Amino acid sequence: MQKSYWESIEESCVYDLIIVGAGFAGAWCASEFLKRKPGSRVLILERGPQPMGASTRNAGFSCIGSPSEMLHDSEVMGVDKMLEMAEMRFRGLQKIQDSFDSKVFDYEPCGGFELFNQSQPELANVRSKLDWLNEVLAKITGTNSTFNWCNKEMASQGLTGFDSMVNNSLDGSIHSGKLLSALHQKARAQGAIIRFDSEYEAYEELHDLIHLRTKAGLQLKCEKLLFCTNAYTSHLIPSLDITPARGQVIVTKPIKGLKLNGTFHYDEGFYYFRHIQNRVLLGGARNAAFEVEKTTDLNTTPLIQNTLEDFLAKHILKDIPFEIEYRWSGVMAFTKSKLPEIISISPRANALVACNGMGVALLPIMAENAIDQII
Repeated sequence: MQKSYWESIEESCVYDLIIVGAGFAGAWCASEFLKRKPGSRVLILERGPQPMGASTRNAGFSCIGSPSEMLHDSEVMGVDKMLEMAEMRFRGLQKIQDSFDSKVFDYEPCGGFELFNQSQPELANVRSKLDWLNEVLAKITGTNSTFNWCNKEMASQGLTGFDSMVNNSLDGSIHSGKLLSALHQKARAQGAIIRFDSEYEAYEELHDLIHLRTKAGLQLKCEKLLFCTNAYTSHLIPSLDITPARGQVIVTKPIKGLKLNGTFHYDEGFYYFRHIQNRVLLGGARNAAFEVEKTTDLNTTPLIQNTLEDFLAKHILKDIPFEIEYRWSGVMAFTKSKLPEIISISPRANALVACNGMGVALLPIMAENAIDQII
């Protein structure tokens, strides 16, 4: 097939930046680049009709992290790094609020909660160190009590089978799809072009430029290339050490008189749930089949789905009839250090990967760091 004049003109253009991936990472990075270099030519390529990574397939949590997670991180990466990540998440959530009217993405300041049972070793750790954690977080959050015990609220939330609960009033919930749409609108208003159904295939560096082609045969050129494809980056660049993690989710049909209100974590965050108006969203349980869930396959599985339904019936909707209306999965990416990474692949190509399940909060700031390395 012969190319039209318009198609030929596009292929002869040299973009300042091409981003592969139109999820939260790609959209934040495009906006940040154009904020610093207005008038630049920025192109975002997305392989499907919409992003299929974690951005619109997550649980819609707006959270800085649970106490057991932060205490675990302080042991794995050290206190300084743990606080650095907590500050990035806090700043990232503030940046979202500063960038958009909260009504645009259905933000609810409903609070966050972590639940515990006496048999869990992390409960004793949280009990002994919660005051210290509040003290070191005070400079970040601006409050002396980021976390507070609220055991008496479990009954009013309709929760059963738990012994203790900690509240974080700073957490909330969002509509992930609406936030991504707002980011796309913002990036386009700044001058970015977003091409859907344009799957990346390969690139090479020739004559001080990146020459990129899509699977449909489109030939493109750019000064800089940035991969924002999270867990899928390991398919494109196999040398990267990234572990995919599938997160499966269920959502009930509307439940009359639902008591649940907030965002909740349990079992080191392997279970997470929230209300969506009068429905319950519940996700996780990948610790029931760790190796199976290390995949980029978006299919749900009977084992995890049944485990989630059992948890829902036992702890959230005990003795309340329910039906599941939605089932899906999203894919996160993890690093051994539990730190997000900006990887230099070559002098002109980088990758922003692995927010370790905290992309909503981290990516507004990680995008700034990624553009720092490009410009």
